Amino acid sequence: MTTTPLDDLIELLDLEQIELDIFRGKQPQDSMQRVFGGQVAGQALVAAGRTVPEERAVHSLHAYFLRPGDPSIPIVYEVDRIRDGRSFTTRRVVAIQRGKPIFNLSASFQLSEAGIEHQFPMPEVPAPETLTTLPERMKPYADEMGGWYSRPRAIDARYVDEPPRVAMELGHRKPSSRVWMRADGTLPDDPLLHVCAVTFASDMTLLDSTLLNHGLAWGTGEVLGASLDHAMWFHRPFRADQWWLYDQESPWAGAARGLARGSIFTRDGQLAVSVVQEGLLRIPTR
Repeated sequence: MTTTPLDDLIELLDLEQIELDIFRGKQPQDSMQRVFGGQVAGQALVAAGRTVPEERAVHSLHAYFLRPGDPSIPIVYEVDRIRDGRSFTTRRVVAIQRGKPIFNLSASFQLSEAGIEHQFPMPEVPAPETLTTLPERMKPYADEMGGWYSRPRAIDARYVDEPPRVAMELGHRKPSSRVWMRADGTLPDDPLLHVCAVTFASDMTLLDSTLLNHGLAWGTGEVLGASLDHAMWFHRPFRADQWWLYDQESPWAGAARGLARGSIFTRDGQLAVSVVQEGLLRIPTR
């Protein structure tokens, strides 16, 4: 039976429970040199969510990337049940390889409650159907991108603005980026899976905004980067397999680091998720 990239993502997020509060995550079958940050964040959130009652939805996570992950061996996730309150549940997860932590995450879950509401409006952008797919957009750079270009993708990403490599070619500079995204296919109805799929995808393009103002792009040898920490706040239910707009900007960069923040809107304009990430940005000595 032929599987799709989305099937592979669903399997990647379906952890094996090997003991009470201990889970094991598989690795994708590709040639990446280190584990993708969105993968370990998504798997860690799955581990946390598996220890929480279904009626409590995740509302925030805070994570640190400690060491590069080895994509050739599984990752073990140990969950610490920090607190089970009347309205909130808190979990801490440590991801381990070869006996050392490579990532840690704190996640908070909440029973549904009513309250006051407001939000910033979604920016006006073209509809995703009018935009080209990422492989089409990056086709002129296929030879340069190598395996990154040809890798099957579970997430359909369509840039409203130019991707960093295209912006670099055109000389466009601005510290912001907007991308339509969705899981490329239909996901099961499990709300935790949709949250974890968006967590996986949230690390794909967020640091783009730290490069765009400097005429830099990933994969060119001009900059070396890695995620340092990642925080997300989930405001309302959503489906990861329906289009959502990722509005991203970088308010600051310096000291070999760059800060990026993103707002994820559902297609009907509802603010669903807020994201903040800091990344390591090093310029190799020429």
